[in-house]
Amino acid sequence: MKTKDLIIGFSTGIAAGFLIREVAHRIDPTKPAELVLHGIKESFKSEGLIDGSWIYMKTEPFTRQAISSDVYRGGISRVREGEIEQFEFFADARTGTVVDLIKL
Repeated sequence: MKTKDLIIGFSTGIAAGFLIREVAHRIDPTKPAELVLHGIKESFKSEGLIDGSWIYMKTEPFTRQAISSDVYRGGISRVREGEIEQFEFFADARTGTVVDLIKL
């Protein structure tokens, strides 16, 4: 195999990788809202029974200081030590990570 053929093949592979990555990010980079809610509920279950939960299926913009991202907004209520606690959360739409949690 010639060095020239090897370099051409390597360059073509790199270009194809970048192209595939760009197309994948443009299609729909968000996680489904149901999966995000399921992950948050699992985290809360370790501290008590869940009484109820909800999530908006549409993303909305969220800005905290200099960082902006699209988030899902939702809420969860749980029973802890006999008391009902309610929370509102904002979860990153791409990763499902909670970016803000507010106790109501």
